[in-house]
Amino acid sequence: MRLVALIEALDHVCYRYRVEAFAWALGEHGLTLEPAPLGGGTLGRVRQLRAARRADVVLLQRKLLPLWQLRILRHAAPCLIYDVDDAVYGRDSFHRKPHESWQRLIRFWATVYAADAVTAGNDHLADRVAGYVEPERVHAIPTCVEPDRYPPAQHHRRGGSARLVWIGQQSTLPSLLCLQPQLAAAAAGLPRLELRVICDAAPGLSGIRVVPRPWSSATEGAELAACDVGICWLPDDDWSRGKCGLKVLQYMAAGLPVVANPVGVSRHLVVHGETGFLAAGPAEWASAISRLACDPPLRRKLGDAGRRRVERRFSVARWGPRFAAVVAQTAHRASSGSTAPRAAAHCGLGHRVGRAVDVSRGRRLDRPRSPAGLVRSHHAVPEP
Repeated sequence: MRLVALIEALDHVCYRYRVEAFAWALGEHGLTLEPAPLGGGTLGRVRQLRAARRADVVLLQRKLLPLWQLRILRHAAPCLIYDVDDAVYGRDSFHRKPHESWQRLIRFWATVYAADAVTAGNDHLADRVAGYVEPERVHAIPTCVEPDRYPPAQHHRRGGSARLVWIGQQSTLPSLLCLQPQLAAAAAGLPRLELRVICDAAPGLSGIRVVPRPWSSATEGAELAACDVGICWLPDDDWSRGKCGLKVLQYMAAGLPVVANPVGVSRHLVVHGETGFLAAGPAEWASAISRLACDPPLRRKLGDAGRRRVERRFSVARWGPRFAAVVAQTAHRASSGSTAPRAAAHCGLGHRVGRAVDVSRGRRLDRPRSPAGLVRSHHAVPEP
């Protein structure tokens, strides 16, 4: 069976970690993964969406299509799965406008309702999706890493010569800049402390020595292993609660203890005192970093525990079979006629707006009914 994945780009981090990483497991279910970056031009996009009829399964990743394009895709695709790993129904933490966006919320609602199944990157996102559709159609599949790609850190450095590390895309650098007070407080007591930033851009941080390192998928594992402590900070908002903790998982896979603030998925990934420390203000950050910098055996102990946690709970080997089973079972139901398309019916956009406004005001939706011919009927997918 052909699984066509409509994605942003072949090298996009979400595709690499949430879909491509599971290609081997999909193959065990007879599914051949075919990535298809979404085109930008209208005519090319329409042809691409209509071509979905030649696939057995279509996986739409993250993208919130305009409603008319979603309708084309839904009518063409024999089976549609939506994968989401961010709070895409709103704007990001550092957007100049407020997080709430009715346009994005409407598209998100229509997309999850149109899909035969939704895979969500964490429980917060899964709960949000389940407010729109039957919970049985929603599957929490965490973002995973392959521990074998990360050599374990050696933890030889002591005291002020310790290396902190932050890894991420340029778009997430604002969260690192917000850490400036915490990092400056830590460096005040450890003059030789340095921060390595593995990214395609260099931040302007004062109060600590910053060593930029170019990001590459081929070298990121070794770059992390050459450091001592991984750091992560997120604003306490809904966008952050939709994040799936990839950088924390990468730190742990590389055998690094993690210092993070207790927001979103970090509260569940980092076991305080066992795989790292959860710290709030500058004083707690300075204390946690100083303790780890001056104690290599403690770093090694916490780092080893973090790597074992990833291997047991957040590895590709652990979740690949589950992801593939969800896809295969959803495809089977679609091919057997259990999810036959509803007849196209037109429903005013105002109805969708009203329902989206209810959600934005914190109300839980009743089960939606037949919006705008975008959808097909749905049935629960048995848990693998």
